[in-house]
Amino acid sequence: MDKPAKNDFPILDQLRDRWSPRAFSNRPVPPESLRSVLEAARWAPSAYNSQPWRFIVAVREQNQAQYDAAFACLNEWNQSWAGAAPVLLFVVAEIQFENGKDNLHAFYDAGQAIAALTIQATTLGLFVHQMAAISHEDVTKTYALPDGFAPVSGVAIGYPGDVEGLNADLKEKELAARERKPLAEIAFSGTWGQTASL
Repeated sequence: MDKPAKNDFPILDQLRDRWSPRAFSNRPVPPESLRSVLEAARWAPSAYNSQPWRFIVAVREQNQAQYDAAFACLNEWNQSWAGAAPVLLFVVAEIQFENGKDNLHAFYDAGQAIAALTIQATTLGLFVHQMAAISHEDVTKTYALPDGFAPVSGVAIGYPGDVEGLNADLKEKELAARERKPLAEIAFSGTWGQTASL
């Protein structure tokens, strides 16, 4: 199902076409595509080139037990749809620099990495749905995260599936129009709230 953005100004096709479905096909994601999206994430910018992102990847086709362990770290709401996606991934951030000081940009930089992954995925015909609702405690425990590393988000990756397989509430969200605040509400100049004169 296509849901292109109704952008007011020109943007890349991948940005226009990117959206976060909940209806996924069980079609496997080729390993070369997974390597490609992770490579895109690897080349994201970061403060002091610290590259604080780490990715925990679970591919159902490769290891069902690992997939089940990842699935168990999602909250119940996300479990109601994400289990159809063939790939689950967790984003983890290293929250300290090598010198021991707190990296206040770690989550920001991890976000840039997953944004790059998402755009690369869109180029390959894949879709990405990021999930804030994960159990940070379960991710930390399941994957034995060392001190200084913190879970950021969960991610479902795959090809679009049949919307009819979703419950009524999720189906409504899936079919709803995509909306964004206008630029006048988010881009300021001079002082807070004053629309930028672009």
